[in-house]
Amino acid sequence: QVQLVESGGGLVQAGGSLRLSCAASGRTFSTYVMGWFRQSPGKEREFVAAIRWSGSTTLYADSVKGRFTISRDNAKNMVYLQMNSLKPEDTAVYYCAARPWASISRNRNEYRDWGQGTQVTVSS
Repeated sequence: QVQLVESGGGLVQAGGSLRLSCAASGRTFSTYVMGWFRQSPGKEREFVAAIRWSGSTTLYADSVKGRFTISRDNAKNMVYLQMNSLKPEDTAVYYCAARPWASISRNRNEYRDWGQGTQVTVSS
């Protein structure tokens, strides 16, 4: 298994930016697909972005495409989510997740390991 710890959340005004970080432990991190999901009160956890082990393939939810960028640094066991042009509807707890298989996925049930989450609040 991989242990995941998110950081970088906070309060930001609409139109602002935040960068979330996810620190992973585990020798096989570099082979995992990594994803970001988010959950707002009363809503299901939804897919935000994912990245394959090499970083060459990424996948985004339509709602964040063009505004968010996922990246990873396998040497540092880190995954990042750069969030620009934030909107109030982006307010949620953001979770980092690991999928120990090669194929990229937007299905939360196909991710095995999860972090505790970091709160992002966007004010209007």
